[in-house]
Amino acid sequence: VTDAILVELGLVEPLRQALVERGVDVAVHDGITPDPTHDVLQRGFEAARSHRSDAVLAVGGGSVIDAAKVIDAMLVSGKSPAKLVGMLKVGKPMLPLFAIPTTAGTGSEVTVAAVVTDPVRHEKAAVIDPKLVPTATALDPLLMKGMPKPITAATGMDALTHAIESYTNRWPHAETPLYAVSAVRMIFANLPRACANGEDLEARETMALASFHAGLAFTKAYVGYVHAFSHKVGGLYGVPHGLANAILLPYVLDFIKESPLGEQRLAELAVAIGAGEASESRAALAQRFVDRVRELNRTVGIPERLEALKRSDIPAVARAAMIEAHRDYPVPKNMRLAEAEALLQRCVA
Repeated sequence: VTDAILVELGLVEPLRQALVERGVDVAVHDGITPDPTHDVLQRGFEAARSHRSDAVLAVGGGSVIDAAKVIDAMLVSGKSPAKLVGMLKVGKPMLPLFAIPTTAGTGSEVTVAAVVTDPVRHEKAAVIDPKLVPTATALDPLLMKGMPKPITAATGMDALTHAIESYTNRWPHAETPLYAVSAVRMIFANLPRACANGEDLEARETMALASFHAGLAFTKAYVGYVHAFSHKVGGLYGVPHGLANAILLPYVLDFIKESPLGEQRLAELAVAIGAGEASESRAALAQRFVDRVRELNRTVGIPERLEALKRSDIPAVARAAMIEAHRDYPVPKNMRLAEAEALLQRCVA
């Protein structure tokens, strides 16, 4: 399961040929588009069924890996994408699922979730089930060398969002601090390098590992308001998920730093990246971390505001985001509808 661009770039054929040489009968389905819709997933399901597939290999970014997860789930469950949305809907063991990410950001290669898009309602929703975690993943920086700077930047900031939101929420797993802090440190140190020089394999490899660690962190601790807003903006306007997360992240951090838990966690992250000493005040450290996030966005070329966002849509976007967040996410500080609308007003270009 892949996309046509990766096939055109020649990244898929060596993998296909290597499998054929080992006696594996391979069919390539390259019909996956960004933010895969129900129709895209249905066509993938039909291709896998006609090939009588007994395993699925995803080669691509987060959309491809998410699509492969859902196609696999459709094959074993007989359910449509709409019927799989929600918690624990797969029901049956999946076919062996393997992932080779070509971007460093989503962490989908290690998570329990897959995001699908309803093109009629212009909404994104998640299929969530431990069965969606791939059997095995290969991280290869050679496949990421040609990733354009804007995609490198947006996907890298997506991984940073996963790490920060998992670290600042109220449901930390025992492993969350280790993986989240590790990812934050690696991203601050290596994302500017990867954006400045796509051939920097050390930076590319470290970003791939950072994305993986961030995925390990948030798949057990979950995310927060950045994702709630991002899902609505992405579904409504088609803004890429990583870019929406990157733009929204500092605005949400401004909000959560006013809570005791948010301030404490952001202060700890400031110390972790070398932006201050633990002896300094939490408030000063938390603010410094938010400032460093904004600075990182500027360094890698992320816009400060959402060009697509229309002021007339803000009440509906805010309301939908609050429903998602307050239903699903263990945020460190609850946001009122008026506060959500005010935050989005600040994001308008």
